[in-house]
Amino acid sequence: MRAVVTRVKNASVEIGGKVNGQIGQGFLVLLGVGPADTAAQAERLADKVCGLRVFEDENGKMNLNLEAVGGGLLVISQFTLYADTRSRRPGFTGAAKPDVAVTLYERFMDACRERGFAVEHGEFGADMQVFSQNDGPVTILLDTDAMQGAGGS
Repeated sequence: MRAVVTRVKNASVEIGGKVNGQIGQGFLVLLGVGPADTAAQAERLADKVCGLRVFEDENGKMNLNLEAVGGGLLVISQFTLYADTRSRRPGFTGAAKPDVAVTLYERFMDACRERGFAVEHGEFGADMQVFSQNDGPVTILLDTDAMQGAGGS
């Protein structure tokens, strides 16, 4: 699984001109699912995202996590994170098929909720307009393949 995590002051997603989800301070998460990804990877990625210490403490250091700032998550499905860009027109055969991707997208969001976080979201496969006020900006790229065996606090 791949996630682009952006620290935001606020973010929202509209579908058909209507707000489908919105948050104040927290993370906008663009989430892509690969064909070999598993529920265990979704849970590990949720743990990593929810634990990221990228919010500033009283000394201006990125030392606080989502819980410490009372933040929420806006999760948007993003199959284009698996784009094959060897040619000028990207191919998307590296992304999981919808039946696999939807299940793991939902599992990721459920795992974030199980950790006590408010989770808003888009609609899988919909044409969405995503708005965000980036904070910093701070944007982190996470890939479960690169996280194999990774630990840390």
